[in-house]
Amino acid sequence: MNYTEVMVRYGELSTKGKNRKDFINRLSNNIQKVLYDFPDLEFHPRHDRMHIVLHGTPFEEVDERLSKVFGIQTYSPVVKCERTLEKIEETALEVMKATFKTGMTFKVNCRRSDHKFTYDTNEINQKVAAYLYENMDNLKAEMKHPDLVLRIEVRLDAIYISSVLIKGAGGMPVGTAGKAVMMLSGGIDSPVASYLALKRGIDIEMVHFFSPPYTSDKALSKAKELAGILANYSGKINFIAVPFSEIQETIKEKLPEGYLMTIQRRFMLHLADKVREKRGGLAIINGESVGQVASQTLESMVAINDVTATPVLRPVVTMDKTEIIDLAQKIGTFDLSIKPFEDCCTIFAPQRPKTKPHLDKARKYEAELDIDGLIDRAMAGIQVTPILPDQKFLQNKSAEDAELL
Repeated sequence: MNYTEVMVRYGELSTKGKNRKDFINRLSNNIQKVLYDFPDLEFHPRHDRMHIVLHGTPFEEVDERLSKVFGIQTYSPVVKCERTLEKIEETALEVMKATFKTGMTFKVNCRRSDHKFTYDTNEINQKVAAYLYENMDNLKAEMKHPDLVLRIEVRLDAIYISSVLIKGAGGMPVGTAGKAVMMLSGGIDSPVASYLALKRGIDIEMVHFFSPPYTSDKALSKAKELAGILANYSGKINFIAVPFSEIQETIKEKLPEGYLMTIQRRFMLHLADKVREKRGGLAIINGESVGQVASQTLESMVAINDVTATPVLRPVVTMDKTEIIDLAQKIGTFDLSIKPFEDCCTIFAPQRPKTKPHLDKARKYEAELDIDGLIDRAMAGIQVTPILPDQKFLQNKSAEDAELL
């Protein structure tokens, strides 16, 4: 079927009152970023829906990207036709023949924003249905629960006809809820937390800690590739790589084993907050789930969170592992997350970490270190890499376009 446009309908945006225009503009920008490599597309955001003119681009290719854009309630591939009954009937027949299958029930559903059009809604429904019966076999109407709904929208500029209604990703357009940094590991949980943050409209930049030579280039590439999968939901994500070797070596050398994990995590949060401040973020997000590992008990969270007054958001905090895995599989990060490349969280993991660390002891041990010097040197080595949707790194050994923070 040669569709001429895609009609995008907004979700929660209908509740945003005076801010509605800003939300629609942000959604439009996000859609254009996700479809950045389709040069023939033309975008027309309007107050109640958005039109994407295809100009010959196959709808199936656009559909794959569009289904992941937050802020869309539903969308449909449509055929635009002239404002005459003859053209409506001819186009309706063309659309029906392309999508109707034997045994289906159907109904015609017309809506008019142009109430001065020659025919009213009921007349259009009846005339189009009669025309379809005359030119197709095995049609059976069903008003309440049809298998196929032929939608006809009568607007001032043209008539739009479709028979496919696709559920969008929902949520809010990325960027409408402010900016935050996401502490992205190479595991299962943090990509899922990233997805949930994006769904609520938070514009995130990924902060990833790596420890060469203890962690491999493949571990870093894996984390970047996870960011590429998540970029399908936002258009582009900045990946901020933070060198962490010196801090881990220093902590291992000078502090008791039981507090290695706690102090490491405190430094990670220190650094994430520094990056957030430098990048203009409002919050820090991570993939912690209560009780899942030793660093995620409430006592550990208190001892670690102590280093910042910045809000730390934990989208998966109450989810169990099975729920997180199910969502990771749905969004496409699971298979990559379980690839066995060690990250900095595992290489220096103590055998007997404190699951209920004392805050005063954590402060005492951390104070024995050159906190400012360690943090300053780590910040000086940070690099930022823009990541595009589905960008590959594990198979690509070419130089990457990174810049200093």
